[in-house]
Amino acid sequence: MRRRDFLLGALAMTGAPTIARAGDANIVSLDYGLASTMLALGSVPRAIASLRNWPEWVVEPAMPSGVVDIGTTAEINLEVLTSLRPSLILSTPFLAALDEKLSRIAPVESFTVYAENGEALDRSYAETLRLGAMIGRQAEAKTYLARADATFGQQREQIKSQSAPPVAVVNFIDQRHARIYGGPGLYGGAMRRIGLRNAWKGGASYWGFQTIGLEQLAEIDEEAHLVVVSPLLPPDVLTRLSESPLWTSLPFVRRGRISVVPGVLMFGMVQEALRFSTLMVDVLETAAR
Repeated sequence: MRRRDFLLGALAMTGAPTIARAGDANIVSLDYGLASTMLALGSVPRAIASLRNWPEWVVEPAMPSGVVDIGTTAEINLEVLTSLRPSLILSTPFLAALDEKLSRIAPVESFTVYAENGEALDRSYAETLRLGAMIGRQAEAKTYLARADATFGQQREQIKSQSAPPVAVVNFIDQRHARIYGGPGLYGGAMRRIGLRNAWKGGASYWGFQTIGLEQLAEIDEEAHLVVVSPLLPPDVLTRLSESPLWTSLPFVRRGRISVVPGVLMFGMVQEALRFSTLMVDVLETAAR
């Protein structure tokens, strides 16, 4: 099955978002992952934070028209938020400083996905069920997660059949530094779920990444395939790196084992883990030809 088929299956797990039910018709999300999960359960948020950046960082699914942008979490437009008269505001512990102010407008419910002593993907499953129960979509949440399990299982079989090489996943910070992913984060959890070996054996925070100097990429398995997740920062980083003797000496560069994939929200939930695993299967399928 090709990447597009996977994506269509993952993003249509419970059908396209529909008009929200009465119980969840006026919910505001301050977190992309929670907003994406609402869409996966067939519910459209009334408003979200940083709507204008959604197409760059989340990419898919598209946010339906009519959703209101309430500004960034650093500068929420309280006037607009108040005018919406939300029934519920979805948040995370990292935005707790806003709770007192926001709770004067509507009840605030915090969801924990990224924290010490646990894996982001496992917590995403639990918090998806909690969100589903809260907005009257408990059955949809259970169905969605069952189909997610089935998709991960099918992808695991594909990875096994490909005898896939280990993969290192990075975002560039500049020409000398990158974030490399693993540990208990969402990317690392998705890789483990589908049986994909992570070429990075170093540590990672509970956010799922470690910042490294590019020279540390020399430490990864020589057979590794490097996957660069967009957006590229700076945009011409790969062109500039092609002039670096250090970069061109790396085994995966010499062998042409580098792929660039579209953006996947690294701090998302199950929906984003599915998108990430789908892109990984496609990258390795293409490389194996």
